[in-house]
Amino acid sequence: MPRFLVQTEAILTMDPARPFVPGGALAVEDGRITGELSAPEASAAGGPRVDLGHCLALPGFVQTHLHLCQTLFRGLADDLDLMHWLRERIFPLEAAHDGASLRASARLGLWELARSGTTAFMDMGTVRHGEVIGEEIEASGLRALFGKALMDVNPGCPRLREDTRQALESADELARAFHGRGGGRLRFAYTPRFVLTCTDDLLRESFARAGALEGSRWHSHASESPGELEEVHRRCGRRNVTHLAHLGTLSPRSCLAHCVHLDDTEVGLLRDSGAHVLHCPSSNLKLASGIADVPRLLREGISLSLGCDGAACNNALDMFTEMRLAALVHKVRHGPTAVSAARVLEMATLGGARALGWDGEIGSLAPGKSADAVFVNLGRAWNPSAPTGPDEYAGAVVYSGRPENVDAVLASGEWVVRGGRVERLEEAAVRAAAGDALRALRARAAI
Repeated sequence: MPRFLVQTEAILTMDPARPFVPGGALAVEDGRITGELSAPEASAAGGPRVDLGHCLALPGFVQTHLHLCQTLFRGLADDLDLMHWLRERIFPLEAAHDGASLRASARLGLWELARSGTTAFMDMGTVRHGEVIGEEIEASGLRALFGKALMDVNPGCPRLREDTRQALESADELARAFHGRGGGRLRFAYTPRFVLTCTDDLLRESFARAGALEGSRWHSHASESPGELEEVHRRCGRRNVTHLAHLGTLSPRSCLAHCVHLDDTEVGLLRDSGAHVLHCPSSNLKLASGIADVPRLLREGISLSLGCDGAACNNALDMFTEMRLAALVHKVRHGPTAVSAARVLEMATLGGARALGWDGEIGSLAPGKSADAVFVNLGRAWNPSAPTGPDEYAGAVVYSGRPENVDAVLASGEWVVRGGRVERLEEAAVRAAAGDALRALRARAAI
């Protein structure tokens, strides 16, 4: 790819070496960032340029916990707590997926992610048709770790249960087919759903496989709701994270969604193991699961990042909503400075890249890294102020930003959004296919 410059109002790089560049330009060549130019440097530079001088440039958002398979279920599982939500709605709906409906669900989710500035994510998948998710991620131009939901315990929905060997072997097959595809944009993660749907053998063996596959991650749910914790304790005789530690499944390659309900011992286990916590505030609020003690986790030095979870428990997939909530909900309990806008923006970019093991490649706009960037137009009627420094720009994004502020998105140096239009997914066709697939899926699920 040839060299080009993207002229911007300012650049928030999330790179400690040069965190803020006012009135500059992003230089891109062969899919990588070659520099962030100041205004005088940009004026003197030659070559083709794209004028987005009305936009703030940021690293592309990195979401660390998603369920693309659930995008079609938006609005079908509202006003339920976690365990009823899973057993009465989500498990039956996932079991009703065929390849066509899963493809439509993934495309709709990928369109929404791209349109709202997410360039990298980690997805849990479902039990069958995992190749469909991989194919659609590759075609989208986005970057992802993805897996298939591993479940060898599920008495209420046997169609989503596999025996342990079958679950692991089918995951291995997907890993061989997709790990490293798309020029390295795709990686495979081993994703046991959570303790209540997995035998101890499945949890241990999936963790071992993730450790043997370079660049992989072990991705699960943990300590999300009080009802879940009660069931885990009845079955295992331990609290959730304590049980995972007992099995030897906590390490820097472990990524645990939610972690809302932790005791002091579990906080220490997460800190000492280097495991990553994936904070999903919208989902935790909507399912009435609780609010994770993010300020304490930050003080303990635990790695934190953000995810939307699924469209059936959010009900959106845009990082702006998660950033705003992550900054606001903790202020009520811990005071107005509990989690700053700048800290939340770091969780949404470089923090997410660290959790995924991709911080050498993405998460900040620094020379040599992949050109994954979102260009946010802050000059809308609801944000008429003119930020003058990095903290004001961070506040404008976190507290005032919306998906409709996204003018353009670069992923691996390719334009995946320009002028607010997703380049590789045509909105009308994606929505029409999703509607058709949803009608057939609801009929199969009898919902």
